[in-house]
Amino acid sequence: MAEPTIRRTDIGSPREPRRRRLIIAGVIGNVLEWYDFSVYGFFAVAIGENFFPSKSPSAELIAAFGVFAAGFLMRPFGALLFGYIGDHRGRERALTLSVLAMAVPTFLIGLLPTHAQIGSAAAVLMVLLRLVQGLSVGGEYTTSMVFLVEQAPPGKRGAMGALGVGGAFAGVMLGSAVGTLVAWRMPTATLLAWGWRIPFLAGIAIGFAGYFLRRELRFVDETPRKAPPPLMQVLRSQWLRIFQVTGFKVFDAVGFYLMFVYSTTYLEEVVGIERGRAMAINTIGMAGVQLMLPFAGRLSDRFGRKPLLLLSAAAVILFAIPLFNLLWHPVFAIPLIGQLGFALIIAMFNGASPAAAAEAFPSNVRCSGVAISHNLCMAIFGGTAPIVATYLIQYTDNEMSPPLYLIGAAVVSMIFTLTLRETAKLPLAE
Repeated sequence: MAEPTIRRTDIGSPREPRRRRLIIAGVIGNVLEWYDFSVYGFFAVAIGENFFPSKSPSAELIAAFGVFAAGFLMRPFGALLFGYIGDHRGRERALTLSVLAMAVPTFLIGLLPTHAQIGSAAAVLMVLLRLVQGLSVGGEYTTSMVFLVEQAPPGKRGAMGALGVGGAFAGVMLGSAVGTLVAWRMPTATLLAWGWRIPFLAGIAIGFAGYFLRRELRFVDETPRKAPPPLMQVLRSQWLRIFQVTGFKVFDAVGFYLMFVYSTTYLEEVVGIERGRAMAINTIGMAGVQLMLPFAGRLSDRFGRKPLLLLSAAAVILFAIPLFNLLWHPVFAIPLIGQLGFALIIAMFNGASPAAAAEAFPSNVRCSGVAISHNLCMAIFGGTAPIVATYLIQYTDNEMSPPLYLIGAAVVSMIFTLTLRETAKLPLAE
């Protein structure tokens, strides 16, 4: 069957406002989803105290991050579900459903009674809601990446893919900014008692806004492409590409969750920086990523995906320990410089990786292939990064364990990146 005719009169250069609306609709879900999903990590201390009380603060934190990781166990299942919907029913339907599947459980987390009120049932309900969130995120991020790369004008697939990553970072940054505001506006005791609920409750309004924006995608003509094969056939035919993409994304997974979700807890609990300042450092760091991502995407269009991926992985191998050392300085500006250094390196990698992943698969299995490989990596290495870092510090008594873990992830990504074919100048595989 012939490749579909996308209505370029609607989304191409002749009608730039229309094209901009489609880009916003593709990106906005990432903003909303990652706000909802990551705000849990920023309030892990309060959640641990309220839902997993223990005599040991470390045990509370490990339990809270364990539930954070549990959400990632659902991401491969979300990848299968939403990848199937995206390939068989259209990108728009998958993207619209994923926004709703995130907004509702986020709101319910904000309403959950604590362990002091209903006992261990509170922890069970928290785990169930996080699993639903993980299912949603498993389909949202990768489907939006595929959508944006497929809609890109010639020679701009890297730049368009970077916009989607920018949406995800914007969502995490929004969660961090809301957390910073809440932390600065109320005493610590109030924050731990009920203030942590505010960002979760706000998620319902943000989620419904995303749903109505996503309805814009209904007007994109997605005439079915070549019929997608059954899932097991996808796994058999694409296993090597899935393995390669999963491998090169290890640094993506560990870097993002270590430096922009766990780092706030690290600065507060390990370094001893006051929570408001720790979250401010994290928020400014993510703003730095936002500024760098479009530039990195364009660089990958001009020079190729592999050079940028290899350069950023090599940079973290060389500079991870010196940059982490900067986080231990009592003056606000010094840890901020360290965080911005990581932001620059991670933005370089993330600017090239969406297009590289999408270009690895043919169109009729692209949603499924990208979703499975990305979410498999995130489930194994991303969601576990905070709890691994916490365990490493506790059991090695070495507070510089996290950068060593980050370096190991970068080495793995370099090895797998070398196995990829350079695709920046090639047409998308049909």
